[in-house]
Amino acid sequence: MLTTNLEYWDQVREDDAPYYPGGPGIVGGTLAGNVYDNPNWTWREYGQRVGVWRMFDVFDKAGVPSSCTMNAKMGLERRAVVDAAVQRGWEIVPHNYVQSDLLTDFFFDKEKEREVIRETLRVYKETTGRDAKGWLSSSLRCTLNTVDILAEEGLIFTTDLLNDDQPYLVQTQSGTPIVSVPYTSEVNDFTVFMRQGMDADGGARVFREQFDWLRNEAIEQDSGRFMNIGLHPHVIGQPFRIRALKDFIEYAQQFDDIWFATREEIAAWYLENHQDHI
Repeated sequence: MLTTNLEYWDQVREDDAPYYPGGPGIVGGTLAGNVYDNPNWTWREYGQRVGVWRMFDVFDKAGVPSSCTMNAKMGLERRAVVDAAVQRGWEIVPHNYVQSDLLTDFFFDKEKEREVIRETLRVYKETTGRDAKGWLSSSLRCTLNTVDILAEEGLIFTTDLLNDDQPYLVQTQSGTPIVSVPYTSEVNDFTVFMRQGMDADGGARVFREQFDWLRNEAIEQDSGRFMNIGLHPHVIGQPFRIRALKDFIEYAQQFDDIWFATREEIAAWYLENHQDHI
């Protein structure tokens, strides 16, 4: 699964708490949250103005979909990007309200967390025209209450968990299980390019290595594996990195036993078939 994270960042916070970047900044040093950080904000905006369209071109030419995540402010402030994904029929997953505010800010206030989730889901429906089926917390910072709230709100999957290569059921306090369709922080453009400093060849090599090993495991054990690549338009959408995405897609398309599925498709299938899964 090729996950394009559509994330909007406010220019400043209302308070002076450090502005949580959700990954390494392009310029070091930490400013107070209520002080405008021009290089770090405009670097991220590059992804919304330029990088995302470069990614969409790659997906279109290859004829493969991307599973997009979208925070609510992206739908309110950068509607053209969201509309482009909707028009392509791609999956869009709610991704918190705004990237700088985390659900962990409400770790001790379940009802406030529920309020943020509900407002995100409201904007999601208004923007995409459909009810949400799943969730990804910004920076994966969920709380111990998040899956219970999601199940109570009628969602069927969460993408916050990193602890498997297959989907599995999470039991919730409401009694309604929710499917974990895992994300990854390692096979992720932030980790590969920003933290590890790889170039396009190195990034494509990481993607292929992950793909080959998981595919071989699935064949040997007759049990499917799920692969996700986390992508951010201001990172992979840079001209000197985008080839890593193009090369990987071309490589994966050589194989006829893989499924470019949506998270919703995986979750729905798993809910119907989980009793056969060990």
